[in-house]
Amino acid sequence: MGDIVRRIGLSLGADICWPLCFEALMRDLDLRIPDEKTGDTIRFEVERVFIEPFDLRQPCKYDVVVDRLTHWYHTSREWIKKAILMDGLYVFNNPWSVQANEKHTTYCAMMALGMPIPDTWMVPPKSYEPTPDLKPTLSRYAKLFDVKRIGDRIGWPMFMKPYDGGGWRGVSKVDDAAAVNKAYEESGKSVMHLQSMVNGWDRFVRCIGFGPQTRCVLYDPDAPLHDRYTMKRDFLTKKEEEHLRKVTLTINAFFGWEFNSCEALHANGVWHPIDFANPCPDSQVTSLHFHFPWMVKSYVRWAVFCAATKKPMRKNQDWAPFYAVAADEELSYEEKLDRYAAIADERFETARFEEFCAKHLAHLDEVTWGFFGTPVARDAVHQKVAALFPAHETEQFTELFWSRIQEWRKVEQKS
Repeated sequence: MGDIVRRIGLSLGADICWPLCFEALMRDLDLRIPDEKTGDTIRFEVERVFIEPFDLRQPCKYDVVVDRLTHWYHTSREWIKKAILMDGLYVFNNPWSVQANEKHTTYCAMMALGMPIPDTWMVPPKSYEPTPDLKPTLSRYAKLFDVKRIGDRIGWPMFMKPYDGGGWRGVSKVDDAAAVNKAYEESGKSVMHLQSMVNGWDRFVRCIGFGPQTRCVLYDPDAPLHDRYTMKRDFLTKKEEEHLRKVTLTINAFFGWEFNSCEALHANGVWHPIDFANPCPDSQVTSLHFHFPWMVKSYVRWAVFCAATKKPMRKNQDWAPFYAVAADEELSYEEKLDRYAAIADERFETARFEEFCAKHLAHLDEVTWGFFGTPVARDAVHQKVAALFPAHETEQFTELFWSRIQEWRKVEQKS
């Protein structure tokens, strides 16, 4: 019996704070985990992945890669796809799914599964890139339409937004015909959705899913970015929290997005999922603050579990089991949701994950609590703030986010 090293790669872009904290926690934990099959001792090394030319046949040295680039940086995406296909690399999230499935696809799929998605229309773009085939195609097949009539059918007010998302890019609330015509004129070459508004909503919740781990946060979309994730607690009943957990895990397992967030609005006793194609969700202390330590712990738990157990990468989506449940007309929506969530728990190996964490990571909460009181943690916060805020605001916002983390520590100490 000897030591086995499992390597975790961090494929990063503008991320600063969470990788620093992740690396520090892994050093503090200094894990030694017995291999379930051989009895060897598993150790872990964390390394940042660099962008460079690569031979398609060269082996990949990582067991797990935490990917933060696939959604926009093609070179890293193709390196990751190669490593999954040829080297058995485990990556979150599935790069083919991130590349192929945008908000439009997710709305369609979850409508098919029976989720109460607001009514949504797609409209052709207002303008086009000139191509040789454009004029004959549009002259033969493009029907003239009145965007106001679509608004009349959907109901006012409504939202216009890009079909593929983009971090609030191009999102407009339109109240009447004049507003929708103006928004459409300004949409340019973007393909847009028109979506009905969930009227009378009383709570906006963002549920973050990381493998089988979830955390529901009361969200304020009208607040400045650093205040949108509120620090409020006890805004959900246990039944509501479980419902949102099932919704989130269903979406994530369906698309192979084990790290994703689901936004939902509550109105008249119904939770309406409204935005859930976020497979590279915000992980920065400058927006998460109070919730940031939970996020870092979730990174650690899921990365260590996947590396230690050599969890196999699911290379395709395999939607058939979900559609089989959806087709059962004798089941209510809640009964279907129970069955969808059971599929998700099987794919995420929830029971095995929880047993693993209880056995090998039981001290993580204590280590994390201690770490987020150290100068190293505060410096990670400071570095991220300094990268985003003007110099004259750096200390002010560093202290703001740090104080919220200390509030988290107080809450954790009492619980």
